[in-house]
Amino acid sequence: MGLRCGIVGLPNVGKSTLFNALTNASAEASNYPFCTIDPNIGVVGVPDTRLEALSDIVKPEKTTATTLEIVDIAGLVKGASEGKGRGNAFLSNIREVDMILHVIRCFEDENIVHVEGRIDAIRDIHTIEDELILRDLETVEKREEKLANQSKSGNKDIIRELETVRSLKEFMETGRRAADFPESEATADTIRELFLLSAKPVIYVCNISEHEISGASENAEVQEVREYANRSGDQVIIVSASIEAEISELEGEEKESFLEEIGLCDSGLNRLVNCAYSNLGLITYFTAGPKEVRAWTVRQGTKAPQAAGVIHSDFERGFIRAETISYEDYVNNGSEQMVREAGKVRLEGKDYHVCDGDVMFFRFNV
Repeated sequence: MGLRCGIVGLPNVGKSTLFNALTNASAEASNYPFCTIDPNIGVVGVPDTRLEALSDIVKPEKTTATTLEIVDIAGLVKGASEGKGRGNAFLSNIREVDMILHVIRCFEDENIVHVEGRIDAIRDIHTIEDELILRDLETVEKREEKLANQSKSGNKDIIRELETVRSLKEFMETGRRAADFPESEATADTIRELFLLSAKPVIYVCNISEHEISGASENAEVQEVREYANRSGDQVIIVSASIEAEISELEGEEKESFLEEIGLCDSGLNRLVNCAYSNLGLITYFTAGPKEVRAWTVRQGTKAPQAAGVIHSDFERGFIRAETISYEDYVNNGSEQMVREAGKVRLEGKDYHVCDGDVMFFRFNV
């Protein structure tokens, strides 16, 4: 699945540093606004200890994690919706992602310029979100005008859709995101078809200083972001982009030792990727054989034929059944052969909803 997360925020908040740490890329990261002009794109593997455990059992020729695509979008500024600071191009980049990773600077450093002159996390959040809302209002107003003309025919479906669009417009004119609009089954399709920027799921990424990363308490800026996010049910991840850049260059025991030394159980980037993966409503199933153990991404509720289609369209077209083993049964029994001997292999048909952690072998005929 082509899943994309876009990193957004004001200039100089640590977006490119975070992007580089996530993807081990080499995007330019400098102390001046609009260092990033065109979006940088990288692919990051989704950490999953289950994949490692299966690989240890099967000992395949290669092991392949499922991935997310990360897009480093240039810093937005006030007035972006009117085209300021290359705003039109930046907002178009946001439209193409599935989730927004909103990076907020939550640390003081006189050596790093802040585009607004001083640190204020909530002001910075509103600067970005107001620009998304303003651009969305343009989209909604155009749709309202079109539906108003079509409604003259008396078509009840069009009239209902027009009412939804007008309600959404009034809601957003108060400065609230489309994501917070109270949806119903009747309005969900209308809103989804508008492809609004402020309707995208968001994770707020608080970028703090190196010396605060292992602290027992959160600084005031982080606390304010958490309170703000809680009101909408959004999640907050705390990272130090500079520390994460160091962690990304380490592996194995050296990485574990460094994490222990700074008082962390896991890297913030691992938590961020897993959080994004979960918030998009995704699950992982596995295929396991001597040539490859691989993780695959599907949305929750995906049926077996469609899950098979993620591997190859022929698998879906000619689907017969799926031989399925739960991850727990696979690991507890120690091998596929032992699972079969224990009678733990299930034969699932076309109506089976794939579960997170399923190990699957698809039978098909085309």
